[in-house]
Amino acid sequence: MEKFDTLSGVAAPLPLINIDTDMIIPKQFLKTIKRSGLGVNLFDEMRYDDDGNEIADFVLNKDQYREAQIIVAGDNFGCGSSREHAPWALLDFGVRSVISTSFADIFYNNCFKNGILPIVLSPEQVDVLMKDAEKGSNARIEIDLTAQTVTSADGEVFSFEVDAFKKKCLLEGLDDIGLTMEKAASIDTFEAAASSARPWV
Repeated sequence: MEKFDTLSGVAAPLPLINIDTDMIIPKQFLKTIKRSGLGVNLFDEMRYDDDGNEIADFVLNKDQYREAQIIVAGDNFGCGSSREHAPWALLDFGVRSVISTSFADIFYNNCFKNGILPIVLSPEQVDVLMKDAEKGSNARIEIDLTAQTVTSADGEVFSFEVDAFKKKCLLEGLDDIGLTMEKAASIDTFEAAASSARPWV
């Protein structure tokens, strides 16, 4: 998993509430177990018409947001089913952080496991960043995970809370497999001792 420390990028404004995981990545794209290739279908039903053509006024189809690394969204982002494909699709598109006033719990935790930083801020702070995001490529939002701050394009600094363990995992690029591999030596020692004590197993 790619490490997350600081991020400075264009943010896409998505001022909708209750954006659920089926909106993020519709169910017909859940057949794959690969984490790559889903970015093209991120927000598929909002990005494309029935013939597969881009809908020009959807935010991610606008030139200034095609490489957005941050999404500023409305309340209750990531609600609905618990599909891990949702953060996979966001990450494959290039999104490394989502800022909202609240997230669905399962989606929130899945983000950390896939290298995405979900940030909870107050409605007033999100409003400031939403206005920033609406400026397009003329405004960049800066995120510092170590300092736990978000800085607006105009220099306003907002602090956010994050669980210490989740923060460590993002800073060090550790997913569940990476965390397990950190204990490889201890696991090997245990397995050797168990094999010696119970050779018939």
